[in-house]
Amino acid sequence: MIKRRELLQLSTALLAGQSLQLRADVPATLPLIQRPIPSTGELLPVMGMGTSRTFDTAGDPASLAPLLEVMQAFFAGGGTAIDSSPMYGNAESRVGDVLRAMPEPPTLFSATKVWTTGRQQGVAQMEESARRMNVERFDLIAVHNLQDWQTHLETLKQWKEQGKVRYIGITTSHGRDHAALLEIMRRQPLDFVQFSYNIEDRTAEQELLPVAAERGIATMINRPYQRGALFSKSRGKELPSLAADLDVTSWGQFYLKYILGHPAVTCIIPATASVAHMADNMRANYGRLPDPQQRAEMLRLFEQL
Repeated sequence: MIKRRELLQLSTALLAGQSLQLRADVPATLPLIQRPIPSTGELLPVMGMGTSRTFDTAGDPASLAPLLEVMQAFFAGGGTAIDSSPMYGNAESRVGDVLRAMPEPPTLFSATKVWTTGRQQGVAQMEESARRMNVERFDLIAVHNLQDWQTHLETLKQWKEQGKVRYIGITTSHGRDHAALLEIMRRQPLDFVQFSYNIEDRTAEQELLPVAAERGIATMINRPYQRGALFSKSRGKELPSLAADLDVTSWGQFYLKYILGHPAVTCIIPATASVAHMADNMRANYGRLPDPQQRAEMLRLFEQL
């Protein structure tokens, strides 16, 4: 674990400049977009942050400094929800390192997952995740990719009753698991589900999002850019005039606002190690959202690219 003093000495000047620049890029007149978590009504800013691949780095000051900039841009843009997992290598530890290095504790909605087999192994892993991410109590813990979900969900229910975690859920990043996830959503008392959804991969619109809305389950959306594949279609193309009506200034924001136009979407968690990309993502945390007619037009425009 890097010493807090070392990281602060390396990056204090960069942090101050980036924070001011990001705040200047978001017009003060644009409202922050928040969605309620159905099980409690608590409001959550719609733009969260994923850590898969991007935060799986070494723990030296040179590796951590850019991550500190990225996280500072995230918080400066009004974000609170950071999602990680033991599956993501060193990501939980790097999140914790950066949080420890911040001069002032940010407003954080901490989320991770349990990804192992067996009750005791699950408990040990979740306790280790708390140490790695530097959180006393997670806001959300979800069973990752349905791994031994019956065992871990029972533990999470007990933890929630005991006040050890605020929300519980389950995730999948595999379309082949949608049927099993739907069955769990219909039968289990979940606060959150996480799955993939974007303007190209709209499978979630068929059943996952409607069942989440019906059952009062918050949704956390991963792979909003189809792992970057969407940009290969729009690269070099001019933004349509519709973008201005939605306070959109980039194709990345265009894709995010399409997702947010679905009323059953609670939060999106794109992952990036680029401060410029993070700043761009966070601009989608503000402004107007598309109505159904505008969403249909967004889809039509995308399909013509």
